[in-house]
Amino acid sequence: MKHVFPYLLAIAIFTGLLLLWEYVFASRFFPPPSEIWIYLKGAAQRGELLDATLVTMRRLLTGYIIGIVVGIPLGMLTARFKTAHLTIGVIALGLQTLPSVCWAPLSLSWFGLSESAMLFIVIMGTVWAVILATDHGIRQIPPLYKEAAETMGSRGLHLWFKVLIPASLPHIVSGTKQGWAFAWRSLMAAEIYVALTDAVGLGYVLHHGRELGDRSQVFGIMFVIIVIGFAADKLLFSPWETFLRRRWGLARS
Repeated sequence: MKHVFPYLLAIAIFTGLLLLWEYVFASRFFPPPSEIWIYLKGAAQRGELLDATLVTMRRLLTGYIIGIVVGIPLGMLTARFKTAHLTIGVIALGLQTLPSVCWAPLSLSWFGLSESAMLFIVIMGTVWAVILATDHGIRQIPPLYKEAAETMGSRGLHLWFKVLIPASLPHIVSGTKQGWAFAWRSLMAAEIYVALTDAVGLGYVLHHGRELGDRSQVFGIMFVIIVIGFAADKLLFSPWETFLRRRWGLARS
């Protein structure tokens, strides 16, 4: 019962908040949860919600995977060579602070209103965080690890893939998680800014709800976006983080 009580308490708190929202705080600014539910149910039955979610997830996963594939090798490069650290590393540090929506005008001028424009914005939102996390992770490895491995004859790719990368995995996973968050925000900005009516994603549906003045649609899509982000954290990143904590002896008993 002791382990179940926190979950029951959390459910009770959320239920209470929903009731307060429904009967006390609902106004012209905040539609009641019942109206949001009606919109979500209708959009799901019409297939609009599923179609928009699939379009968004396809764009997100494509750009995110490309960002990781590009970012990790570049992060390894900046960790290995001083010149790369002073050039690529500095560029990554500077561009990571740039809001993703700032890439939209440049992306549109290069690719026009196309899927490539959205993909470019998502990649730019991902790659810099992954580069910095990989670089930081490798630099945080105690020198003793590398020296001991080299003493035992580890060199080149063996040293990288058997010693350095495994030892820096906690930082790399943290960086990919941050990259996912940036990619997710980048895509929402891209779908609002780059309106492709032939392939409608969640960001466009959110923007369209604002144009129609439909508060239920806006709040409903915001709820879907939150749920997807929460699910990604729990299903994609939390298992990795739990495994690494156990692997490094940091998990609570």
